[in-house]
Amino acid sequence: MPEPQKPAAKGDKTAAAPADITEHVPGEGPQQSELTGLFVVKPESATAIKGKDISFVAQVDSSKLTRKPNMKWLKGKWLDLGSKAGKHLQFKESYDRNTKIYTYEMRIIKVVDGDAGGYRCEVTSKDKCDSCTFEVSVQGRSGERHLITLFGDAGEDAGDLDFSALLKKREKKQEEPKEEVDVWEILKAAKPCDYEKIAFQYGITDLRGMLKRLKKMKVEPKKSDAFLRKLDPAYSVDKGKKIQLTVEVADPDAPIKWLKNGQEIKPSAKYVFESVGNKRILTINKCNLSDDAAYECVIGEEKCFTEVFVKEPPITITKLLDDVHTVVGEKVEFEVEVSEEGASVKWMKDGVELNRETAGSKYRFKKDGKRHILIINEATKEDIGMYHVFTNGGESKAELEVEDKELEVLQSIADLTVKAAEQAVFKCEVSDEKVTGKWFKDGVEVQPSDHIKITHVGRTHKLTIDDVKPSDAGDYTFVPDGYALSLSAKLNFLEIKIDYVPRQGKCCCSLIVFLLFIVYHHRKYCAVLVQYCSQSWLLSGPSLLTLSRPMWQVVAEAEGRVRVESRKALSSFVIEGAEKEDEGHYSITVTNPAGEDKAELFVKIVDVPNPPENVKCTSVGEDSAMITWDPPAFDGGVPIKGYLMERKKVGSSRWTKLNFDVFESTTYEAKKMIEGVLYEMRVFAVNGIGISQPSANSKPFMPIAPTSEPTRLTVDDVTDTTCALKWRPPEKIGAGGIDGYIIEYCKEGSDQWVQANEDPVSKTQYRVKGLPVGEKMLFRVVAVNIAGRSPPTILSQAVTIREIMGQRYHPKIRLPRHLRTKFIKVVGEKVNLFIPFQGKPRPIVTWFKDGILLEDKTVGTRTSDVDTILFIRSAERIHSGKYTLSVQIENMSDSADIDIQIVEKPGPPIPVRVTDVWGFNAALEWKPPKDNGNCEIIGYTIQKSDMKTKEWFTVYEHNRRPSCTVSDLVMGNEYSFRVFSENICGLSDEPGISKNTAVITKTGLVHKLPPFKEMDINCSPKFTAPLVDRSVVAGYTTAISCAVRGHPKPQIIWMKNNMIIGEDPKFRMQNNQGVLTLNIRKASLFDGGRYSCRAVNAHGQAEVECKLEVRVVQEKGEEAKK
Repeated sequence: MPEPQKPAAKGDKTAAAPADITEHVPGEGPQQSELTGLFVVKPESATAIKGKDISFVAQVDSSKLTRKPNMKWLKGKWLDLGSKAGKHLQFKESYDRNTKIYTYEMRIIKVVDGDAGGYRCEVTSKDKCDSCTFEVSVQGRSGERHLITLFGDAGEDAGDLDFSALLKKREKKQEEPKEEVDVWEILKAAKPCDYEKIAFQYGITDLRGMLKRLKKMKVEPKKSDAFLRKLDPAYSVDKGKKIQLTVEVADPDAPIKWLKNGQEIKPSAKYVFESVGNKRILTINKCNLSDDAAYECVIGEEKCFTEVFVKEPPITITKLLDDVHTVVGEKVEFEVEVSEEGASVKWMKDGVELNRETAGSKYRFKKDGKRHILIINEATKEDIGMYHVFTNGGESKAELEVEDKELEVLQSIADLTVKAAEQAVFKCEVSDEKVTGKWFKDGVEVQPSDHIKITHVGRTHKLTIDDVKPSDAGDYTFVPDGYALSLSAKLNFLEIKIDYVPRQGKCCCSLIVFLLFIVYHHRKYCAVLVQYCSQSWLLSGPSLLTLSRPMWQVVAEAEGRVRVESRKALSSFVIEGAEKEDEGHYSITVTNPAGEDKAELFVKIVDVPNPPENVKCTSVGEDSAMITWDPPAFDGGVPIKGYLMERKKVGSSRWTKLNFDVFESTTYEAKKMIEGVLYEMRVFAVNGIGISQPSANSKPFMPIAPTSEPTRLTVDDVTDTTCALKWRPPEKIGAGGIDGYIIEYCKEGSDQWVQANEDPVSKTQYRVKGLPVGEKMLFRVVAVNIAGRSPPTILSQAVTIREIMGQRYHPKIRLPRHLRTKFIKVVGEKVNLFIPFQGKPRPIVTWFKDGILLEDKTVGTRTSDVDTILFIRSAERIHSGKYTLSVQIENMSDSADIDIQIVEKPGPPIPVRVTDVWGFNAALEWKPPKDNGNCEIIGYTIQKSDMKTKEWFTVYEHNRRPSCTVSDLVMGNEYSFRVFSENICGLSDEPGISKNTAVITKTGLVHKLPPFKEMDINCSPKFTAPLVDRSVVAGYTTAISCAVRGHPKPQIIWMKNNMIIGEDPKFRMQNNQGVLTLNIRKASLFDGGRYSCRAVNAHGQAEVECKLEVRVVQEKGEEAKK
């Protein structure tokens, strides 16, 4: 067993030198984090004036960081100032979104001499860190310079004043050598009543802990003969799994008990007991957090112990966040679903945490089983950003885009064709009722008048023109106020012309055709109006009109979908519910006896286009994808203006618009996507008529990118034919993760790389075999995922393949930073210290406590090849001390010390007494508690209580001194006081109560109490409720009762017909608080008569009586006979 190394003397430089000479371990730097230039502004050294305030500022650039940086302010080597924050030390943090710079400020209020010294600020973020140091010197005021002048003629100490040197010199006094005393031996031989005296004499502060340890020392351990193999010191199991605890016993017939935290375990479906030969097995099924406990196996008086650690699985995200695209003022909800109910999640926006305290009324957080919802009541432009949700097992993010609310046109204005003296009405409808607008004619604003009326009702805007004139024709436009939008239509004035052409003395027929318009998609009526005039019609009769459809079919029906409607001098050709087949050339012929006329026209059917086709993703990037599609097969008869794109996450029903203005090309790059999330796309086609139906969804695609190159590639071992490599994972992995690593090698000077492994390896180490002996080889490693291969990382120098004899790595302990200072825990809490180390071959690990080999069974250790764990299930004060970890390889070793302090609440102060009373004041004094809880007493809390109300009120808190003066007491009251002691664990459970009281006397007033007269309660018996005459049926149990009072308690005598009723079993007498009851069991005719009750005591007697009649019930048959 290796002996612990003794610490070197303070002045022994040769002993301290080897500690700094450590061999560099291949593949690892001296620290786990890489020093980088994160600071933009560093705090500078300064001189502070005593009593004044001073502040230090540091700025950190987070533009290249994946997580929020963590800042620590330290004084000296390891003193964390964050725990000292308060009135004297104040810390402030701010963040600038534009520059992505964090600003940290430390402010010292009213500087004192103790603030002087070296300071350090340290910033860390994942695997990056940076630190800087600065000095603070304190300059005293002018009135404090006299202290320095006192030492002006100090000879060798002249110059700068060194207080520490002066203190050291003053401490060097010649003291007589004292004999070493073994306190343990004294306590063993002493009586229990002398323990406190011995503790006071030898300066023992933790008397309680020493007595507990002394009790265990007095018990001599016995060797166990009941167990052939005991339980292991500890077991570990995942939550929901099962575990088996196995022991081997010497006697197969011996009864065995299993205990959990001291309570016996009974067999059940959860706890299964098995017996196989000499083995006894306890199986725990479906382990949960309540099974994380200490277990015992008991055979007779023999026991063996173990501890079971249940590891809780991480909370994963089962449903990811969806991107949200909304408009200003709308309600936004981000919803995520986790793997377990009751789990806690953390919401962040652009790296800043959102919680109930900081979010205010803008954000609301909702939990519904496994669902967690972040609600933004009214979205604004300030809410734009990336939102993250974190659990201990995963994260998800989504982007919020907020656009200005656009105005939708529900109904546009249409072209009008009217005749003279008719009314023209332009009407449009928009989505917002509050929007106003202006009307223009040919670019000139229209003003309302008797001829023109402008109205606005709700969402509808109207322009009405009465008695249309030729001058009213033109282009009319409606422009909503505040929007870049305009609606236009044309007003056509219809002027009827009649051409009269004489034809050889006969009248001719003229034909006027107008209104050629049809839209297939909206199923509007198609009407061809024909106005004709004939001279002969006016004289001899009407004209005959015929219309021919495509393929020269004659249409003359007056009813149906395609029909002709005729009125005087006007004929209309109507197509109701137009279809594509109705498109074509039409001819109209009008005839009368004087002749005929004919007109040709073309009817065109238009519609919205068909959906685009063949939407697909051609390539992906880290946060983008390239989408292509084919134009629609049918453009609706109107040229395609462009396309609108939407996307959504797979499994979600919410589509997000990618563009509001039409996109003319058929290739689009979708950006701002989340890496590792499956998306789908769809496209709409737009023409002059409207928007098509959406296309079919594209196949799911995932934005993803290869990882960065692996880092820190080093050689771990070399033999004559193999080379062992190890490396660290890439700094940037992404959502695609890592499927594995490919290792390649080649000879120096060649570029022919050979792949060493067929399948990717998941571990970050690999041994390449079959290498030529004596050759110089180069190696490189590539990370592989679904997106492909990462850039390679290559060894900087070639490796010669030959065996290195006797290769050894010095052992080194990598003590975590929080263990380099005193480690403090409260009594009853768990202690679990994880300490990594390195060395080759595997070092021998040994634990010591206070320089003695650790053999305490309540302190457990577990050691692997690269780390060791020290754990205590329930900490006690006896566990306090200096723990030393030693790792040794042959004659090379390394050690580390860990100071563990177990604290608890202190005892009460002793003794509390009132030392003086004057006026309305009382002076209190007490002594510190005997038990300080293994830490410093930081103050006292004093309470007072007047003897009338017995209610306690706090007078002082955090009082430093063991004395105080209580003021503002009330005249005439008598007060009692109690004092609680306080340490870092809190107030003591029990207070120290004052032995005497403080009486605030009234001057010149004497209160005379009247003499107390005792009340005489003796009285003769008196019946408060008499007996009542009764008539009962024979054969039933009956009772008579009365009530009596008297003091002393009277003697009760029951009589029947003036004869005392003795111990007759037919009668039962009861007396319940003065209520007297006589029960008669199954009364008969002989039980009738006069009953009386007499009560007698020393002051007299009283008597009451009643008559009891017993009757027999006759049968109905006998009554009938009678």
